[in-house]
Amino acid sequence: MAGKGQRVAKCTEGPQGTASLSGGLQKPLNRLTIKKVEMDTIKVGIVGYGVIGRRVADAVRLQGDMKLLGVVKRTADYRARSIVEKGIPLYSLKEGAFAEGVSSGGINDLLREVDVVVDASPDGVGAANRAGHYEAAGVHGIFEGGEEPSVADASFVAQANYEEAMRKRWIRVVSCNTTGLSRIISSIGRGVRIERVIATLIRRSTDPDESSKGPIDSIVPDPLSLPSHHADDVRTVLHGLDIVTAAVKVPVTRMHVHSLAIKLGQAASTSDIMDSIGSSRRILLFRGSDGFRSTSQIMDYARELNRPAGRGDLYELAVWQDSVSVRDGWAYMMTAVHQESIVVPENVDAIRASFGVEAAASMDATDSSLGIVRSPSA
Repeated sequence: MAGKGQRVAKCTEGPQGTASLSGGLQKPLNRLTIKKVEMDTIKVGIVGYGVIGRRVADAVRLQGDMKLLGVVKRTADYRARSIVEKGIPLYSLKEGAFAEGVSSGGINDLLREVDVVVDASPDGVGAANRAGHYEAAGVHGIFEGGEEPSVADASFVAQANYEEAMRKRWIRVVSCNTTGLSRIISSIGRGVRIERVIATLIRRSTDPDESSKGPIDSIVPDPLSLPSHHADDVRTVLHGLDIVTAAVKVPVTRMHVHSLAIKLGQAASTSDIMDSIGSSRRILLFRGSDGFRSTSQIMDYARELNRPAGRGDLYELAVWQDSVSVRDGWAYMMTAVHQESIVVPENVDAIRASFGVEAAASMDATDSSLGIVRSPSA
């Protein structure tokens, strides 16, 4: 981050409705003014407080260069109560949602105070919020993977394409599955040329707090048509990648499992692939001989890490070391994704990228603050 009195980023109204950001980037903004940010602390607001929103809120509060100024919610429920109990200002998305004296105001009141908003609303709502609130307020916006890629200037996975999102006003953090795939593919691709990827996703059916959803006793191809949409989403981060995906839902609530076959474009050994994976950020290797025979043991281990946020989350992509092998020019492996938390560090890094903080500095700060660990072999 910039030192005291230095600019984190500067956004001013340019000629004919363009905004000039430090570094020379210009982008049309429909003649709207973007807020000028010349401070050490990035002021953050969050819209939506579900699985992702509440975790990002806690992560932002752990950052030395950010300040969470408030959370916007639509309904008065136990999540709203927890916001107040944590001492976070609560704002309403619609008038009259909360009892008098509970809310600090409406969404536009919060937007007047912040530099950037993280929109963790249900799928599709973020785009409506951008058009209805954020553009006129002049704030930057971070969106989640449930939004269409067109909502943002860049789709984002920190390890894979951080530079692409630098000083972009609108950034979309891709889904948990796309984040996991992008991490492992980009880590291998740094050391070996990749020709093609075939990935099968075994997805959890719903999140732990969504008791009304299923399936309960079924395995559901989702979607039935092939390839699944996940391949297209990966290509919003790893442009031009030849990838085919298929997905099924199973009756569990924690973690996805990915089975990957990667066609290598040059000679490489299992050790070469292991070196690439083991030296990468936010990827952890697990061995069956250590008792990690299923996702249950992996999540049990995550609870023992005593992360600063205190939830027992696993921000890292889990890779079963036993599954990694190279045969006849193909690399094979199985990975596991904690769908509730893997995108949390990406949201924090996306905020910094939007204001021009360099990749290594941001990821170092994020990893340190969240207690993210590296594989022993790294």
